[in-house]
Formats: sequence, C-alpha cells, structure tokens
Amino acid sequence: MSCKTFLNDWPMEPEFCYGNSSCVRTVYPVAVRITLYFVLGSAVVLTVLGNLLVIVAISHFKQLHTPTNYLTLSLAMSDLLLGVLVMFPGMIRSVETCWYFGEMLCKLFISSDVLLCTASILNLSFISIDRYYAVCHPMLYPRKITVHTAVIMILVTWCVSAVVGFGMIFLELNILGIEEFYYNNVPCDGGCVLFQSGVSSTVSSILSFYLPGVIMMGIYLKIYMVAQRHVRTIGVQNTSSSKVDKHQRKATKTLAIIMGVFLSFWTPFFICNIIDPFIGYSVPPILFDTLVWLGYLNSTINPLVYAFFYSWFRKAFQIIVYGSIFRSDMSDTKLFAE
Repeated sequence: MSCKTFLNDWPMEPEFCYGNSSCVRTVYPVAVRITLYFVLGSAVVLTVLGNLLVIVAISHFKQLHTPTNYLTLSLAMSDLLLGVLVMFPGMIRSVETCWYFGEMLCKLFISSDVLLCTASILNLSFISIDRYYAVCHPMLYPRKITVHTAVIMILVTWCVSAVVGFGMIFLELNILGIEEFYYNNVPCDGGCVLFQSGVSSTVSSILSFYLPGVIMMGIYLKIYMVAQRHVRTIGVQNTSSSKVDKHQRKATKTLAIIMGVFLSFWTPFFICNIIDPFIGYSVPPILFDTLVWLGYLNSTINPLVYAFFYSWFRKAFQIIVYGSIFRSDMSDTKLFAE
C-alpha cells in the first residue's frame, strides 16, 4: 500500500504531496482536520502524561521497587515512547495523508512502530511469567523472580524488539521476494507505510503477536485455575498468608486485564495485516489507519487501568500532581500496607 493507493472516496478534489509525480494527498475539510487533530492530539497527550506518571511513580517510591513493577515500568516506557515517537508523527501523517519528514525518518518511524509493539507484547509475556510464579509457585517466587531476573527480562525484551523492528525495515526483510513489485508499484514521494509480503506479514504477525498472545492466554488460564483453588483452600481465613494471596491475586487480575486490553485493541489490525497480502492488498488504507490507531490507544488505556484498580497508584499520582513528590522524605511514603 502507498499514497498512490488512496482513492478519492472523500468528495473533494485530490492534491499531491509534492508534485504530480508524488503521492496523492487526500485533503479533508477544515472541520474534519480540526476534529482529527483534537481527538488524536488528545490521545497523544494522555498517552504521554499517563505513562509518564506511571514511570515517575515506580521510579520514585521505594515501596514500588519490585520485580513486577520494574516490568510494568518497562511496559509504561514502551507506551510513552510510542506516544512520542510514533503517535505524534503518525497523527500528522493520518490527518495530512502525506509524510513530510523524509525517507530516513520514515524508516525510523516504521522501525520504532514495530519495535515498540513487539516490546509491549514481550513485556506482557514476561509479566505473565512473573504472575505465574507469584500465584502458582509462591514459595519459589522470591528465588526465581528477583530484581536481577526482571532486569534480564527487560534487556531481552528491548534487544529482541530492536532487532525485529530495525532489522525488518533496514534490511528490507518486509519486502523480501517481492522487491521488483514493491519498487515498481508502491514507493512515491510523500508516502510512508509498512508494506509487507505475504511471508513477511505472516511470520512477523505470528512471532510478534499471535504466538506470544496464545502463550500468555494459556499462562493466565493456568493462573486462574490455581487462584480459584487457592480461594477454596483459604476460605475466609483472615491470616497474613491470605492477605498476601489476595494482594497477589489482585495484581494478577489487573495485569490480566491489561493483557486482555492489549490483545483486544491489536487483534483487528493483525488480522488485517496477515490477510491483506493474500487479497491483493485490497484492505482500504483508511481502514488500516483506523485499526492502527485502535492499537495505539491501548497505550493510552494502560495508565487508566492502573489508576482504576490500584489505590496506591492513585495515591502516588496525587502526590506527583500536587508537587509533594519534591519533598525529601516522599520516596519512603507507604502507599499501601504490606
């Protein structure tokens, strides 16, 4: 797909991004453009501010310095970077229907998009492993999932994601085998889209989304079954052990919701992504763009999930917003009873 494929479905005269040999530009009415900039711009701001609050909260408050929260911090970082490096320039591209920042920045933009999406699902995968040990093997958890283990998980996440994101684009693995078709039909000045062959879209979608997604759902199903068994075993006992178990189950439930939101928001895009090459790249560009933005909005939702389910995150957010965080003793604040 490219700007050449944008059909003039909107009732307006077509223009070109740079000249008659460049991509076709769809010029939306002023009211539509203002609305799109307001809606998408609000999503960008909420994504950046929300995830920045999560990052500052986990980094500042010592009580939140746990392996689980370090993995959550990594997830919030991927969401924050998505808002800055992908959603903001993506907003301009979506509204103007042209890419005005040059070929190299286009490659960096697409690479960052793939990198950060892959990082999100790898972060969620490691979080599911963390929750598996916390709920299913609580006696082994302190020895198996340490801060050192969490750091290794985070390094693996970002290294693998960088190799996938930048390797696919800069080595042109996305068009391997269809180079002639791609260069004869797709590129044009002012266009910036991720074009993939059937093999590339299938392999990348399976490795970056479907396979980790299925594994995560399997892990959380196992966790759910074990958690239900714990509930029946513990009953109504009011012991410190049951309180810890309740805390772990709440954390697991919240992170399972985050995983569910991620899969729900990104699945429509990956369904289209995997079938588009096999139906002659006939998925309308505006539909593809809409599904991409649906996926991006997952990064906007995550901080809201933390705030809704975690009272200690709400308390941390309030301290940060009111500026009390700058007091020297605030990092030792007890956000919840241990």
